Amino acid sequence: MPASDLPLWRRPVTYAAIGATQAEDFLRYPPRGFHAIERRVRVGHGEARWHHAWTETLTWGIKTRSGFRVSLVEAPAEVVSNTYTPVTFDEETGEPIAPATVAADEVFADTGARLVRAGDSVVLSLGWRALGIREPVRVLSVIDEPTRRGFSYGTLPGHPLCGEESFLVERRADDTVWLTIRSISRAGGPGWRLLIPAIRLAQLWFLSRYEHALSKPLG
Repeated sequence: MPASDLPLWRRPVTYAAIGATQAEDFLRYPPRGFHAIERRVRVGHGEARWHHAWTETLTWGIKTRSGFRVSLVEAPAEVVSNTYTPVTFDEETGEPIAPATVAADEVFADTGARLVRAGDSVVLSLGWRALGIREPVRVLSVIDEPTRRGFSYGTLPGHPLCGEESFLVERRADDTVWLTIRSISRAGGPGWRLLIPAIRLAQLWFLSRYEHALSKPLG
């Protein structure tokens, strides 16, 4: 059965280099044919900013505050119950921070918004009706550490691009809060190749929108 005929939660991602945005040298050595972007920016300082930044990131607020609509595509319970969350490691010592787990329970932030889970299938939408763009994606990994929180997603069939994007919020020793955005991408098909220059401009514009979503004054 063609991937396009499968339910969204069963469709495989459209590229092979899964996890590429997690590699420290991905800017120098992106997968062949892919365009790599990294943006790192300070979004604020202190506990309130840290809480706002990671909460908005892990509840898709970084996207909705930038103009996207986010629609979660539910998978059958037996599929969700086998979602795998890999072990995470301390960057300096290499020691494991959290064990690998298989879990089905939904987790919510104190705002009431649902936190992202590895394995979630989501449709990101821009515009309306005939002028709208749909971007099906799957959450690949979630980082949930004391001073580092974020997630990455990969593209599914039907996305204008093919590739991966990640968002990471960090609280540093000086109590500053930083956002790192990484992506690798290429055209999702022949029909999108002619639009790549415009898509690249749109990517840069949305990078600034993401930054603003986390750095604007707190109410």
